[in-house]
Amino acid sequence: MSITPERKAELLKEYATKEGDTGSPEVQVAILSERISNLTEHFKTHKKDNHSRRGLLKLVSQRRRLLDYLKDKEEQRYSDLIGRLGLRR
Repeated sequence: MSITPERKAELLKEYATKEGDTGSPEVQVAILSERISNLTEHFKTHKKDNHSRRGLLKLVSQRRRLLDYLKDKEEQRYSDLIGRLGLRR
């Protein structure tokens, strides 16, 4: 259910705005999106895992807050990120 260090490094390389960037909203949203998709797959086989479902809702909420922040600060970066991740919004 968690991300492997290799996959996390790939996401960092792909979404980083500069070298060594781990904290920009783009990187954080990409990592959260990966975790959300992994949990979504987990729930296809474990339908009654309500404890993890609460964690999923927290991740979705955190991603939503980061996207709202990015939309307020720089609309273009927000639009690019939504397009690259393939999120509905």
